Amino acid sequence: MFQPIKPAKQPRIGLYTVGLEAYWSQFPGLRERLLEYNAFIERRMSAWGIVRNYGLADTEGSARRAGEWFNAENVDLVFCHAATYTTSSAVLPVHQINKAPVVFLNLQPAARLNYERSTTGEWLAHCGACPVPEFSNALGRAGIPFRVVNGLLGLDYTPSVSLTDESTHERPEAIRAWKEIEEWVNAAGVTRTMRHSRFGFLGNTYSGMLDMYSDFTMMQAQTGLHVEVLEMCDLDRLLRGVTAEETKAKRDQVYDMFQISGDSPSDPIAKKPTEEQMEWSCKVAVAQEKLVREYDLDALTYYYHGAPGGAYEKLQGGGIVGHSLLTAQGIPCAGEGDLKTAVAMKVCDILGTGGSFSEIVVADYIDGTILLGHDGPFHIAISQGKPILRGMGLYHGKQGTGVSVEAKVRSGSITTLNLTQTAEGRLKWIVSEGMSTEGPIMRIGNTQTPVKFRTHPDEYMARWFAEAPTHHCAMSVGRNASVFEKIAVLMNVDCVTL
Repeated sequence: MFQPIKPAKQPRIGLYTVGLEAYWSQFPGLRERLLEYNAFIERRMSAWGIVRNYGLADTEGSARRAGEWFNAENVDLVFCHAATYTTSSAVLPVHQINKAPVVFLNLQPAARLNYERSTTGEWLAHCGACPVPEFSNALGRAGIPFRVVNGLLGLDYTPSVSLTDESTHERPEAIRAWKEIEEWVNAAGVTRTMRHSRFGFLGNTYSGMLDMYSDFTMMQAQTGLHVEVLEMCDLDRLLRGVTAEETKAKRDQVYDMFQISGDSPSDPIAKKPTEEQMEWSCKVAVAQEKLVREYDLDALTYYYHGAPGGAYEKLQGGGIVGHSLLTAQGIPCAGEGDLKTAVAMKVCDILGTGGSFSEIVVADYIDGTILLGHDGPFHIAISQGKPILRGMGLYHGKQGTGVSVEAKVRSGSITTLNLTQTAEGRLKWIVSEGMSTEGPIMRIGNTQTPVKFRTHPDEYMARWFAEAPTHHCAMSVGRNASVFEKIAVLMNVDCVTL
């Protein structure tokens, strides 16, 4: 598999633990014990991002200092570890000063106390849930959104000072809690990467596709990404500098990544790619990668029909192979000028779950599935076997000819992410989980994946259409609704899960 051209950015995660200053002199060792829990949380989170750990906030003054410190550290998300009781005055100032989203961690160290031997100090080391209602009330009245993760701390040992068993890492309450925490950290990684991303917009949106038109300023305001408007002459200029050696190297990559088809047994316009088509697609692919590198792009949306028989018609006709290669290198490419779906594809790619360009192809009422796909590009990393390249005598509904991708997403759990826009101009996510099946696909040079959703195809489509979606979506592998919902929270975007 190709190395990514631009890896995703690591999230910067704020962490602090709270306690009540009055306890430290009353219960010797309690402060140190809670800081040991704090260090454990930092170690676990560090596997997913850069952790900025303030340590202990136990007074109103230390809370204010923590807020200023998190500002200086430019964190994307703050976890407040509710280790024991403290007053909300030691928490609210942090989040009045620092505006990053906040998640409270109510992580109890043990599944149950040793009731016979427990002391007040022992109880205080386990009563993290006690102050969370107070924190919730204070932040709610201050108009500050928050989320809470409840469960067990998940230690794989018991501290020497403990009077009960604290090895809880195999309990479902710990596993579930840490899955949630990982999702929040990964969600923060998506929002940070998006705020630093440059999306190329090459050409224009397919004429008449009203659902796909977007305001570039609105897109930057709500996601943080920058849209770099590109021209076909930019790509043509780079194409003119492509050497025979570069084309040959790209052709070697293509033959390594794809299976070259024979003629379709069913469709007269889907043929074995000609030598001329393959050479042209590989030359264009070199220019496409040069375009991405020259303009420092993190994603690309494109479409250009070109005048019949013109140079740009031929240039755009050779694009699907190169755009599939770029998508495999972490530069998602969305066709037909669909910027919103390019964002959805980028979200999936940052999470390492693919993100293939799709739309409804046809329903199979016998198998109870809906085929989702397109004429390309395709995310090679989530393919069921090697994708197939077919020569197309024409691109249906478009001008020109070229090489297209025939493939399906590998069987198993999938999640689609649709990014649409409301009448008020707000972005909205529509999320669906389903199963990619082993069902048959057509041999017509298009990507197609039979997907069984949780309801009958008619019911699913009725629910999806009612949400006024953009007609494309990104298909990812795995069950990702929970993490998509968290990303939507951090980006302040409405999210509907079907």
